[in-house]
Amino acid sequence: MRERRRVAIGAGGAVVMLAALDAYVVTTILVPVVKDIGVPINRLERVTPVLTGFLLGYVAAMPLLGQLSDRFGRRPLLQACLVFFAVGSVVTALAGDVPLLTAGRVVQGVAGGALLPVTMALAGDLWDERQRPVVLGAVGAAQELGSVLGPLYGAGIAAVMDWRAIFWINLPLVLLAMVGVQYAVPGGRGEGPRPGVDVAGGLLLALGLGLLVAGVYNPEPQESALPSWGPPVLAAGAAVLVVFVLWEIKARTRLLDLSGVRRGPLLATLGVSLLSGAALMVTLVDVVLVAQTVLGKDATEGALLLTRFLVALPVAAVAGGMIARRFGERWPMAAGMAVSAIGYLLIAAWPADLASASYGPLPRMDTDLVITGLGLGLVIAPVSSAVLGFVPAARHGVASAAVVVARMMGMLLGISALSAWGFYRFHELTADLKPPLPFLMSEDEFARQMKVYNAAVQDALRTEYQEIFWITAGMCVLGALLALAAGGRDRNRDPEPDGGPGGEPDPGRIRPAFRHTGRDSGNDSATGHVPISGRGNILGEDG
Repeated sequence: MRERRRVAIGAGGAVVMLAALDAYVVTTILVPVVKDIGVPINRLERVTPVLTGFLLGYVAAMPLLGQLSDRFGRRPLLQACLVFFAVGSVVTALAGDVPLLTAGRVVQGVAGGALLPVTMALAGDLWDERQRPVVLGAVGAAQELGSVLGPLYGAGIAAVMDWRAIFWINLPLVLLAMVGVQYAVPGGRGEGPRPGVDVAGGLLLALGLGLLVAGVYNPEPQESALPSWGPPVLAAGAAVLVVFVLWEIKARTRLLDLSGVRRGPLLATLGVSLLSGAALMVTLVDVVLVAQTVLGKDATEGALLLTRFLVALPVAAVAGGMIARRFGERWPMAAGMAVSAIGYLLIAAWPADLASASYGPLPRMDTDLVITGLGLGLVIAPVSSAVLGFVPAARHGVASAAVVVARMMGMLLGISALSAWGFYRFHELTADLKPPLPFLMSEDEFARQMKVYNAAVQDALRTEYQEIFWITAGMCVLGALLALAAGGRDRNRDPEPDGGPGGEPDPGRIRPAFRHTGRDSGNDSATGHVPISGRGNILGEDG
């Protein structure tokens, strides 16, 4: 029945939005958080782990959790991750210092690491390849709706209650989500051999990423772009990732099995996901900082400014799915990254008097943010659809995880590296600035010199942000080129007969194959999956 699978994907979309709310909520509550836990407002770099901790947990756990969902089923993984998400929320709400706050965010991130890819894999289970982009666009829209509401949600609650209430509220929300998942999401695991789980590969990937993030975290950016331990830790992280790649080549059970898959297009598509994630996180953090440091807005006003960008994301995510369904994945991916590059160049060129700048009747600030959001939103569904089309249905869970891992790796490494660069550049640009001392001069002279000092600080901030947005525009141009190389199936042509090198058939490309729940018969004994053509689905019903 169509209605039941819609309820299932709706429940999955709800848990995706819950995780997205908490992923982005801290971008607008940093000021009350740092005041509460005793971090000086001029040393915001000390709370960078609070931002990166969630992303690191999210990225590090996701491939392994995606693989576990392929083995044990979607519903058990969603339920287990919701429980741990609640545990992480409690730890975060009780935190009184940066290490405990970071620990809570890491637990939340690890738990949230399954919610989006498992829901994406559920879409792959329930819908055939032609219909899938639209459904994935809706899931992506739920994720981006969370990103829209997250900053506003955080700012709104922090305005009337203690910021810790944000994380206590998660407990009843998690309970409601668990009820919805239990009712709607199919619980079958499939018959026949179940895929293995590459625990060693998952741990190597997590360790390598953790070392890279630790290597770029710099609590003293006024001294250098990287901390003293940065180069050796970065080298160690790179070495561990090399070991991870070698392990994946030789291991019998792999985190992402690429046998029978066109690797070049797949890796290019994952590259698009990585670069779009980096651009997204730069925008989420730096636009709010521009609002608060350059425009003099408070946290709520900064969140409201960001909504111009965030509202455009889910709208474009749905549109990108529809375009991919009609024309294939390549063109909306390439166009989205190109439009984003234009948007970031426009943002980088924001004038000093930004509040009054406009394009005729259109406010410049709003227009540039909407353009950028529309560009990044177009990419979301085509990237997911292309990757799911490259791999057999038995690997939808881990393939979906790979898409989100790439995106979140971009967010994690992008914000870590660019924040380190930005803090360093700001300290470099202001190294020779000395604030005037009021007791050494008259009141009028002090006011005049203070005005000059503040103007110089503002110029330094604008230069820092301009350079960051220039770099982001360059990443988007690279993403557009990768999208053209990635391809994806042209919906106006017949399906390709081959899915992998040497002409080996790829069942995930030739026909949709969905996870068997035990209610159907005639499954492929080798895979435990049922081919569906036109009618019937995982629920064993028409639709």
